[in-house]
Amino acid sequence: MNKEIDLSVSCYGKTRELVYDLVLLPWGATEPHNLHLPYLTDCILAHAIAVDAAERSKELYGVRCMVMPPVTMGAQNPGQRELPFCIHARYETQRAILTDIVASLHTQGIRKMVIINGHGGNNFKNMIRDLSVDYPDFLIACSEWFAVLPAREYFDRPGDHADEVETSVMMHYHPELVNLEEAGEGKYKPFALSSLQEKVAWIPRNWQKVSEDTGVGDPRLATAEKGKRYAGAVVEKYAQLLGELAKGDIY
Repeated sequence: MNKEIDLSVSCYGKTRELVYDLVLLPWGATEPHNLHLPYLTDCILAHAIAVDAAERSKELYGVRCMVMPPVTMGAQNPGQRELPFCIHARYETQRAILTDIVASLHTQGIRKMVIINGHGGNNFKNMIRDLSVDYPDFLIACSEWFAVLPAREYFDRPGDHADEVETSVMMHYHPELVNLEEAGEGKYKPFALSSLQEKVAWIPRNWQKVSEDTGVGDPRLATAEKGKRYAGAVVEKYAQLLGELAKGDIY
């Protein structure tokens, strides 16, 4: 627990005399993750990666970051938002949340932020473009932690939701929250249309027609060791990013 970099556990007494180079904003969702992972998996993992990256960037580059509490409001697919306690946040809701965070931080003198996204349904690019008009001196970068490095180089059969990747990384950070004996197989149906399979066009997947247990990818090969190796490599990439953003010129 580091109160100087993790706002979830921090207090004003720890932060008021410090100068911060960057803010990290973990952003996830509230949704089922197969039968064995927490609803807040996307939030928990994005936050854990962000905290490790903040610590590593301080160690390697002398960059001081504050990690914000994770945002739990994620965009959901049809067939997913109907599941118990799955919360769908509209684009307008997410944009309002991000706008209020940026406005608050800008008033306090912060000028750089990185969104660490943990949920594939979230997309911040248009929001960031709009905010760059309203706050031209405020830099916002966005990244999906699970896409920083190719999962196939670290896992046997990665999927894309509550799979071997997410389960392994959760086992690394919070083994007490994972019981693999409860996990479903994560079997899923691809689109029947070849054009959609080839990504000629995109449509949202109807989750209840895709998966029986909400998983997309088999989690049963997950191990904490795989999660530690992957998370560690991702953290190193983020630490380099934070060092460059804090110390270097963009152009």
